[in-house]
Amino acid sequence: MPIIKDKTIAVVANQTSLVGTRHLVDTLLSLGVSIKCVFAPEHGFRGEAGAGDKIQDSKDLQTGLSIVSLYGKHMKPTADDLKGVEVVIFDIQDVGVRFYTYISTLQYVMEACIENSVALIILDRPNPNGFYVDGPVLDESFRSFVGMQKIPVVHGMTIGEYSKMLIGESWIERPEKLNLHIVEVANYSHKDKYQLPIRPSPNLPNMQSVYLYPSLCFFEGAAVSIGRGTDFPFQCYGFPGMDGADFKFKPVAIPGVATNPPYKDTVCSGIDLRKAVTGPSNLPAKLRLDFLISAYSLFPDKNKFFNPFFEKLSGTNELRYQIINSESEEMIRKSWEPELSAFKKIRKKHLLYEDFE
Repeated sequence: MPIIKDKTIAVVANQTSLVGTRHLVDTLLSLGVSIKCVFAPEHGFRGEAGAGDKIQDSKDLQTGLSIVSLYGKHMKPTADDLKGVEVVIFDIQDVGVRFYTYISTLQYVMEACIENSVALIILDRPNPNGFYVDGPVLDESFRSFVGMQKIPVVHGMTIGEYSKMLIGESWIERPEKLNLHIVEVANYSHKDKYQLPIRPSPNLPNMQSVYLYPSLCFFEGAAVSIGRGTDFPFQCYGFPGMDGADFKFKPVAIPGVATNPPYKDTVCSGIDLRKAVTGPSNLPAKLRLDFLISAYSLFPDKNKFFNPFFEKLSGTNELRYQIINSESEEMIRKSWEPELSAFKKIRKKHLLYEDFE
């Protein structure tokens, strides 16, 4: 690629950054590309850290390259990080959900490239949840690292398309200053049900978990386990003594995956979704609100069900009260509609691939 010929580059990558079966970094080094450093997002460069675990700057044992963490207090590359770097390559597999933090890392990298006059190449990848759009649109008063822009929970865009939106809608400062190159995915459509070749993060081990993640992650803001600390994270939900359960499970500490999971070492009763949801063919192209409504109705102490993180995940203070007030799923969805329809129109302007509708 001419843009990286004889240039010093930095790479934003993790374990999903593969060229065939070989890591992008190893591929570039074999081609004689000069890499100054690797920026690692949440879960680390090799994907060995659990959600929220502190990621330290380090060196990659396989290549000797410096690994700069972009998670924790240091979320954005600094001028010193980018000193001598002429091009940044961003190559990370996303799952198409607002609170999956790789799109937040993308925004910070884009901003750093603008501020330091560094070119950016995005190696686009398919979105495994790119076949629908759903959920409440973020209220900016709840903006955080798990929700930085006014987009719904499931946005239906690839990383490349999302970067186009950030620029085209001027959601980042001085967007016209970014020297951006998007390497598009060949023969991809949003109608496709793309199967990931490698787990995108430690707690999304298979496609069941990837499909269920947008719906079950709401429980990270509630007193409910979604199987962290088991062999089937994001494939069940429950809590100790839950009525109407169809199985039992016990979360335990798993190094690099779940160091302190909810209800650690405690037997939970819950709903096993591994057989009920096996893929997109039997998963409606919408969020499963019935999980949240049902769990709340069964929880014994309603005052202790939600925690403050729920608003950051949902992106609104309405959903909590809609659940508390026993509003129907139909009423909740209707409340999303005006902003959701407006987002869909914006989204259409920035698509690189055939849409699902």
